[in-house]
Amino acid sequence: MPHHGGVVLPRAGVPLNTTVAEILAVTLLLAVLAFAVARPRGWPEAVAAVPAAAVVVGAGAVTPAAAWEETRSLLPVVGFLAAVLLLAQMCADEGVFEAAGQAVARACRGRTDRLLGGVFAVAAAVTAVLSLDATVVLLTPVVFATATRLGARSRPHVYACTHLANSASLLLPVSNLTNLLALEASGLSFTRFALVMAPAWLVSIAIEFLVFRRFFAADLAAGTTKPPPAEWPRVPVFALTVLGLTLAGFVVTSLLGLEPAWAAGAGALVLAVRAVARRTTTVRGVVGAAGPLFCLFVLALGVVVQAVLDNGLEAALSRVLPVGTGLPTLLAIAAIAAALANLVNNLPATLALLPIAAEGGPGPVLAVLIGVNLGPNLTYVGSLATLLWRRIVRHHGADADSGLGEFTRLGLLTVPTTLVAATVALWAMLATL
Repeated sequence: MPHHGGVVLPRAGVPLNTTVAEILAVTLLLAVLAFAVARPRGWPEAVAAVPAAAVVVGAGAVTPAAAWEETRSLLPVVGFLAAVLLLAQMCADEGVFEAAGQAVARACRGRTDRLLGGVFAVAAAVTAVLSLDATVVLLTPVVFATATRLGARSRPHVYACTHLANSASLLLPVSNLTNLLALEASGLSFTRFALVMAPAWLVSIAIEFLVFRRFFAADLAAGTTKPPPAEWPRVPVFALTVLGLTLAGFVVTSLLGLEPAWAAGAGALVLAVRAVARRTTTVRGVVGAAGPLFCLFVLALGVVVQAVLDNGLEAALSRVLPVGTGLPTLLAIAAIAAALANLVNNLPATLALLPIAAEGGPGPVLAVLIGVNLGPNLTYVGSLATLLWRRIVRHHGADADSGLGEFTRLGLLTVPTTLVAATVALWAMLATL
C-alpha cells in the first residue's frame, strides 16, 4: 500500500474497506448537499457533485459498472426533466405566468381570501403540469409582484408557493423529479399514476389551504390598499394551446406504451422554435433553459448515492423499511421517507428508498413518494426547491420570509396531517382499483 503524508492509500483498482467506503461516500454526499444549499458565488450544484462522483468511483466505493448502470437508468428521467424545464421557461417567456397573476389579481376584487385561493389554484396547477421548479422559480416572483400591486401582505401568498411546490407535486409524473423516479419504479402508466394519486393530491391541497387561512389570519385580515387591475390580461393562446396538447400527449404516449418524454420534448421544441424564430431568445438561451448543469448534477448525485447504498445504507434501510401494503405499513413507509428527506434532502432519499420499496409493488413506492414530497415542507433542507424559494423571497424582501421558526411552525401544522391524509387516500385508491 503506498503512503502519502503518513496516510495509507489504496492502490488503484483495490476496493476500499466497506466501513471506510461508507464514510467516504456519506461525507461526499453531505458535502455535495451543503454545496447545493450554499451555492458559493452562485456556482451550479454540478461543480461539487461531478468531482464527488469521480472520487467515489476512483476510490472504489462504487464500481464503474454500478455507476454506469445508475447513470443509464437515470438518463430517461433526466431527459424528461430537461424537457419539462424548457417547457416551463418557454411558457414563462410567452407570458403565461404574468397573465395568471393579473387574472388572479382582478378576480380577487380586493379580497385577500380570494387572492389566497387564486394563488393556491394557480400554484397547484403550475406544479402539477410544469413541475415544482416552475412554481418556485417562475411563479413565486409573479405572486410577490401581484400581492405588492394590490397592497396586500405577501407572506401568505408567497409561502403558498413553496408549500404547494411540494404538496401539489403528487399528481402527475411530470410534477417532480421524484415522481419521475417513482413512475419508473412503480411500473404504472402515466394515466394510472395520476388516477391513483389524485385523491392524495386533492386532500393535501385542501388541508394546506385550511391551515393557511388560520395561520395567516392576521395578514389576510389586513386586506388590500390598492385597486385590482381594471382589465383582464391578454391570454397567451398559442402557449396555452401547446401546453394543452402536451398534456394530451402525455396520455397518448402512456396508452401507446411510449415514454412521456416524447410529448414533453415535442411541446418544448414547438415553443422553443417559435421563440428563436421571433428572436425572443437564442439557441444558447434554449439550451440554458433546459438546465443542463442541473441535469448533470442529478446524474452525478445518483452515483454518489449509489456508493452510499452499496456500502451499508441499503442494507440498513432494508431492515428499517416495513414490508406490505396495509395502511399501517404505508403510513410507516411515508413517515420514514419524510424523515429521511429532512435529513439528507428528498432527492437522495428517493434514490435510496425506491429500490427497496419497489420490491413491494406500487403501494410502497407511492408511499415513499408521499413522504419525500410532503415531508420537505417541514424544514428548509428538505428539498432543493425550498432552498431556492428562500433565496428568491429574500431577494424580493425580508417581509416575505420570517425565518426558520415560522417556516417550521407552519410545517408542523401541515406536514403530519397531510402525510397521514394523503397516505390514507392512497391506501383507499389501491384498495378500490
